[in-house]
Amino acid sequence: MGVYSSIVCRNVCVLLLFLVTSPVIVLSREQLSSRECENLGFTGLALCSDCNTFAEYVKDQELVSDCLKCCTEDSDDSMSKITYSGAVIEVCMRKLVFYPEIVGFIEEEKDKFPTVKVRYDYNSPPKLIMLDDEGQQKETIRIDNWKREHILQFLREKVEPTSASS
Repeated sequence: MGVYSSIVCRNVCVLLLFLVTSPVIVLSREQLSSRECENLGFTGLALCSDCNTFAEYVKDQELVSDCLKCCTEDSDDSMSKITYSGAVIEVCMRKLVFYPEIVGFIEEEKDKFPTVKVRYDYNSPPKLIMLDDEGQQKETIRIDNWKREHILQFLREKVEPTSASS
């Protein structure tokens, strides 16, 4: 009877452990605001399947949970068809020297995007603020480590072309 009791106890313990940890996964679906996600280092542009892949490489459950709170559900049109009416590149003028790729984009490429403006804000890390039709902020994306080509490609895909654009 002792062996049987220990097997049952072990199975019950495993079941309890599963039940205790499972709600954490369910609760992690709670969505955070774009500001909270940005403060955690997430852009809000990741698909939830990206967070699952992330979990395979990063064993920090809290970080994965934060990713899941900031992701977008996967679907055929979820991210690929989202476009914005305009954008603002926000950066601290004093820190620009540390971001030559962003300087290059602003000086040589920005004019290709008439609906993209540059705003210098003291102590602001480099970011793209994506705008809706009313000019309201819809998404904020940190671009600290982006290359000029990444900025160009992202804006080509995500900012709606205007009739005046080339």
